[in-house]
Amino acid sequence: MKIQERTGAGNNRSAVPAQPAMGERLPAPPRERKPALAALAVLLILVGALGATMLVLRAGDRIEVIQVKDGAAIQAGEPITDSNITSVMVAEDSAIRYVRWEQREDLKALKAKSTIYGGTVLIGDMFAKQASLPAGKASVGLALKEGQYPANVKVGDTVAAYRVSDTAPGSDRDNSSSGGTAAGTDTLLVDNARVNTKNSGDDATISTGNLAITVLVDQDDVPALTQAAAAGDVAVALVPGN
Repeated sequence: MKIQERTGAGNNRSAVPAQPAMGERLPAPPRERKPALAALAVLLILVGALGATMLVLRAGDRIEVIQVKDGAAIQAGEPITDSNITSVMVAEDSAIRYVRWEQREDLKALKAKSTIYGGTVLIGDMFAKQASLPAGKASVGLALKEGQYPANVKVGDTVAAYRVSDTAPGSDRDNSSSGGTAAGTDTLLVDNARVNTKNSGDDATISTGNLAITVLVDQDDVPALTQAAAAGDVAVALVPGN
């Protein structure tokens, strides 16, 4: 009887799962592996390394070229000068005809085809041996005596041209000159002429103080200016803006 009671008592026990002992950790679920994300991370690292390598290689292919200085400009028909250019480094490109820095002396023999503004990197197509004049403009030569021009006048300056005369009233020259003026008076001929060339390198110019220049003027101003220039009655003065 005791054996049966014990057996019956065991049969009446409920099947309750055993609880973990205090302090024991539950097993963690296995981590889900994401091979696609790992591959993407490796790819990004490789791309970054390749980009850095390309930058280093391109830096080694840079060349020194000519650039117009900021704030300067090369007008149509003018050559470059040491004062209006500087050197910059650019990436070499066979499709662009950059003018290299070591070619600057050769470039001085050429003229700008059109106005080139400050900050422009020069290419060969911007220059030619003979630049055409802008529409409506003409180039006039002036032979100036000492006192008829400012000592610091240079190519690219803007000047005003005046008819000047120190001939006494009633003299033959004063009466024969068309549009002649009274002694000591000046007449404005051109208020905005640009100096294209300046001849000051020969011994005659230095010894006599004479100066030969050419100026770019409007075609309407040519008759009066050339007439005064032929008589030696032209003086030029620098105007604001130079």
